[in-house]
Amino acid sequence: MAGFRDDRDDQQPPYGHPPYGQHPTYPQPTPGGYPPGYGSPDPYAAQPHAGQDDHTPAGNAPPPGPPLPWKQLLVGVIFRPSSTFWRMRDYPIWAPALVVTFLYGLLAVFGLDSARESVLDSTASTLAPYLLITGVVMVLGALLLGTVTHNLARQFGGNGIWAPTAGLAMLVMTLSDVPRLALALFLGGANPVVQLVGWATWLFAGLLFTMMVSRSHEIPWPRALAASAIQLLAVLMLVKLGTL
Repeated sequence: MAGFRDDRDDQQPPYGHPPYGQHPTYPQPTPGGYPPGYGSPDPYAAQPHAGQDDHTPAGNAPPPGPPLPWKQLLVGVIFRPSSTFWRMRDYPIWAPALVVTFLYGLLAVFGLDSARESVLDSTASTLAPYLLITGVVMVLGALLLGTVTHNLARQFGGNGIWAPTAGLAMLVMTLSDVPRLALALFLGGANPVVQLVGWATWLFAGLLFTMMVSRSHEIPWPRALAASAIQLLAVLMLVKLGTL
C-alpha cells in the first residue's frame, strides 16, 4: 500500500481512505462481488428494460417483429399505422408497394374529369397502352418522391433504410387517396363531396407520412413532417389539384 500511495501521492486514497491513524471505512461490495468502480456496473445507473435494444426509439414501443403479410400490411397502414410502420421499418416491401401503386395509376386517370373524357373517347387499341403508361409513370413518380423523403429524413438525423421508407411512402401516397378516388370514379372530380373528401384524405396523408418517417427514421415529428413535405405537396399538385 505504501508504494501505491507513493506513486500516486497527488490523488485521493482509494475508497476515500481517511488520514493515517484512523480506521479506514470501505464500501460494501455490490451483489456481483465487486466494489463500485472496479468492474461492476454502477448500481445507480439506469438499466435497459428487458427486450429493449439500440434500435428501440425513445418511448414504450416494443422491438419490431417479423414482417407482416401483405394483407395485414395494407390494412395496417390505414388502421394501425403506428405499430405497422415500426414493425416494417427494416423490411423492404417492394411487391405490395409496386402492385398497389401501379393499380392506383390505372384508376387515377378516371378520377380526373378531363383525362377521363379523353380516355373514354379513345379506342380500345389506344386505351390499353395509355393506361399502362400511366401506371408505370405513377410507380416511377411515387418511387422518386419516396426516395426524396428518405434522403431528407437522413439529412435531418434519421437512421432509416431506403427500401422500407420508399415502399411505405408509396403505400401511404396511394392508399390514403382511395376514398377520394372511389367517389371520383362515380361522381366526378368536380363534385363538392369529392373535393371535401380530397382535402380530408390529403390531411390524413400528411399525418401518415409524418408518422411513417418518425417511426422509420426515429426522429421527432417536426423533422418527420419537414422531410415528407415535398412528397405531400407533390401529391396535392399532381393528384389532388387535378380534381380540386
